[in-house]
Amino acid sequence: MARAAGRGGSGGLLRGLRKLLSTLLILAIIGPPIWVVLYRFVPPPITILMVERMIQGRGLDHRWVPIERISPAMTRAVVASEDSRFCAHHGFDVKAIDAALRHNEARPGRIRGGSTISQQTAKNVFLWPQRSWVRKGAEAWFTVLIEAIWGKRRIMEVYLNTVEMGPGIYGVEAASRHYFQVSAADISSAQADRLAAILPSPLKWKAGRPGPYVVRRTGRIEARADTVARGGLADCVLVEEKLPVTPGLFPKAAVPGKHGP
Repeated sequence: MARAAGRGGSGGLLRGLRKLLSTLLILAIIGPPIWVVLYRFVPPPITILMVERMIQGRGLDHRWVPIERISPAMTRAVVASEDSRFCAHHGFDVKAIDAALRHNEARPGRIRGGSTISQQTAKNVFLWPQRSWVRKGAEAWFTVLIEAIWGKRRIMEVYLNTVEMGPGIYGVEAASRHYFQVSAADISSAQADRLAAILPSPLKWKAGRPGPYVVRRTGRIEARADTVARGGLADCVLVEEKLPVTPGLFPKAAVPGKHGP
């Protein structure tokens, strides 16, 4: 009798473990898509990084604004700084990853990342900041999901509202008001370029009182942002803000930007 009870107890434990693992597997499969769909419509209220920084005593200044209330100069600046092929790739930039690997092999003391804005957004919003293969795998899965469910404009909107821009400062609205005393809608191109310049190391570099390196980096981003504007490299985000000209609305000689025959 005792042996039978023991065998039954072991069998019950194994069945319980199998049930638990099955439940966790189901949650791992269906949980991320549901989470991503929710954040397609609801602003992410807080991230793991924000909580971690608050525990470190850095505070929290996070002010969500829709992308319509963020200067287009900011979108062009981060595309120029972080991901020039943002509108062309589907979440992963193979060329940038390959370039980063070759750079890191040649200069192991100065590691360069190859993450796209989509990957950074997936990490910032859904995951933890520490590097690991588990996190990189989860980041890849969330990147695929947000590219498929959100689209480029929503990805940029979430990125600009959650990216770390200083100690306890998250998003363009909080950063614009902290460093320049203006709203995100009113920042100038120069100010946007300076905010983009500190993104790789926002706890070290200062946008308000930039050092020589940040000043030089800002100048490079300014030149690249002009290329982004001329080449339409941010149009997947900004095209909705342009006023289309309805065909046939104007005579040929009167279409804006055109001259008579």
